[in-house]
Amino acid sequence: MNLLTPDPSPLRSLTFIRHGQSLANAGGVTMPHHAIPLTPLGHRQAERLAGLLPDAPAEVLVSPFERARDTAAPYLARTGRSARVVDLLREFESIDPAELAGLTGEQRRPITEAYWADGQPDRRMGAQAETFRESVARVEAFMALEMPRMPDGSVVFGHGMWTAMLIWRLFGFRADDGQAMVSFRRFQLALPMPNGAVWHLHQAGGAWRCEVDEVLTRQVQALAG
Repeated sequence: MNLLTPDPSPLRSLTFIRHGQSLANAGGVTMPHHAIPLTPLGHRQAERLAGLLPDAPAEVLVSPFERARDTAAPYLARTGRSARVVDLLREFESIDPAELAGLTGEQRRPITEAYWADGQPDRRMGAQAETFRESVARVEAFMALEMPRMPDGSVVFGHGMWTAMLIWRLFGFRADDGQAMVSFRRFQLALPMPNGAVWHLHQAGGAWRCEVDEVLTRQVQALAG
């Protein structure tokens, strides 16, 4: 799936990976964002990814959240590499867990859907939440500060919504008002971004081409069957 015009001679290729299935993805009871663990399936997905990804990554970056770090762990063990933890890679913390205490995924869904439909980029849903605008700023800071110095062949373990925002901004789409927020949400939900999804970003001539690695992503998803 190519999302930007292909260039036959990429100067750099970066790989972004969504973490394996987490307890929240499986509908578990609300937990603090940073501490949500992988499920047993998520750990199996991490092990499968470790055998599919490049043998010699130029650099490995990882979100500080537990589910991303645990997804990266088998790959780091296989390659003998260490990861650089980058706080800017944190997933969007849209709603304070205290606002959702005791709720399952099914019970959280209407609250989350209402938040996005409301389209208020400066709305803060509790003291331990960030606004949509703040989350966009983190992704843009990563684009400005980290991406220019990442070597060809770098591998990043992160999150689905974060990666969707990166792709959205590489398109040049706006993310600075309510209409853009609602449009982004539709875009994010339509992307092929299951747990363990592998995306490649290729840069040439200053432009980026984004594509999901359908072969590797299918191999990881086969574990769920």
